Amino acid sequence: MSGIRLNFVVEGQTEEAFVEKLLKPHLAGRSIWVYVRCVQTSSKHNVKHRGGVVSYVQARKDLKRWMAEDRRGDVRFTTMFDLFRLPNDFPGYDASTSHGSRRRAEQLQQAMLEDINDPRLLPYIQLHEFEALILADPIHLETSHPEYRSGIHRLVETVSGFASPEEINDGPETAPSKRIAREIPTYSKTVDGPIIAARIGLPTLRTKCPHFGAWVDALEAIGPLPTTP
Repeated sequence: MSGIRLNFVVEGQTEEAFVEKLLKPHLAGRSIWVYVRCVQTSSKHNVKHRGGVVSYVQARKDLKRWMAEDRRGDVRFTTMFDLFRLPNDFPGYDASTSHGSRRRAEQLQQAMLEDINDPRLLPYIQLHEFEALILADPIHLETSHPEYRSGIHRLVETVSGFASPEEINDGPETAPSKRIAREIPTYSKTVDGPIIAARIGLPTLRTKCPHFGAWVDALEAIGPLPTTP
């Protein structure tokens, strides 16, 4: 099979389903073959537990293990971790707090790239969490939750006050997931998230969420690493 293989290490089941549902078929059109799994958080009695970035040390260990297992030249790696509640042992964490959200995410991505020290890696940190993508066009929540129409319209109005849903902050009560849960108590991240994102569509997600869009641009552009003379 010609092309490039792209291995995703993601935060949880929602991100895994999102990659499978939206990014995998899109990138296949460019001969980029996607494989995705949740980050491993622990292993006890030969049982691996996955989901949630509980510490950078653990996430790094899982990523490096996969990189060591798959050394072929046609493979690349990427991540999808939330900035919201990112572990404070992440490289560059303290220095990044003095920057605005997008610059902070970019700086953390660069710090991770330098720490992992593998040219096959394209790190990505989501601003501020997966639900920012849902807020790219929250009116699509009506299809699944018509009983909360008024709350959904409040979300639409709230989002209109930001240049991008990626700019909605990461406060304990004001993060994207908290705003959605407050208006739609029956919203389920793992069930609704990938479905609503698919309804919104990749073109809108890329336009409304420029940090996310830049990542997709970079994924589309991946190719063979230059050979060393």
